Amino acid sequence: MKKWALITGATVGIGDCFARLLAAEGYNLIINARNEEKLNERADFLRKNYGADVVVLAADLATDCEKVESYIKGHEIEVLINNAGFGLNQSFLSSSIEDEERVLDVLVRAPMRLMHAVLPQMRKRDSGIVLNVSSTAAFIAGGHYSAAKAYVTVMSESLHTQMLPTNVTVTSLNPGFVHTEFHQRAGMKMGAIPDFMWLNGDFLVKKAWADAKKGKAISIPGWQYKVLRAIIAISPRSTVRKMGMSLRTKQR
Repeated sequence: MKKWALITGATVGIGDCFARLLAAEGYNLIINARNEEKLNERADFLRKNYGADVVVLAADLATDCEKVESYIKGHEIEVLINNAGFGLNQSFLSSSIEDEERVLDVLVRAPMRLMHAVLPQMRKRDSGIVLNVSSTAAFIAGGHYSAAKAYVTVMSESLHTQMLPTNVTVTSLNPGFVHTEFHQRAGMKMGAIPDFMWLNGDFLVKKAWADAKKGKAISIPGWQYKVLRAIIAISPRSTVRKMGMSLRTKQR
């Protein structure tokens, strides 16, 4: 019997890459995003090309996370990919409080609630993988996005340790710049980022999935980001803070 994987933000970018990878590995899928039309298009594609059963779960995680939670609690989920997210092309002092709260709702509150819903059943079953899409921004100080992703990374590490006596794995995926629609949708100008810093989405997802199956707490695909994390680790925190603000300036 095929097992089920639930992916948030599944219609584009990293989420779509995960959907295709897991379908190719024989999983049935529950795919979540806000746009039901796009979800149905991707569901038809996945059924036709991979023979997967696909459930469409349209919900805005900022306002209707409970819909996805309820589904998880009523079904056996073997894999949870917390991928949904977005960024703001404004500093904290320039953005609205509503936008700042939406960042927290989607990037922090939603993955927390979905993990809280799925991990008890995984622990009881002694089987499952949770993979949280964080960012290398979690290691610097680049405003609300860094702060939100730092929560995701630290919570993933904590839960990974808590699950060590079981066959349940919680992994934080901390990618760098990836060729997706993420930056375009946020209106970020990324021309200042050199080509060698960009990663292919399918490469990223394949490496992250392999790391999760190996039971790793953190996955950092790409040699360039492993080097960057090492540099951040040994740099004075004042330098790291300047790095974060410099990056925000380049994104505008």
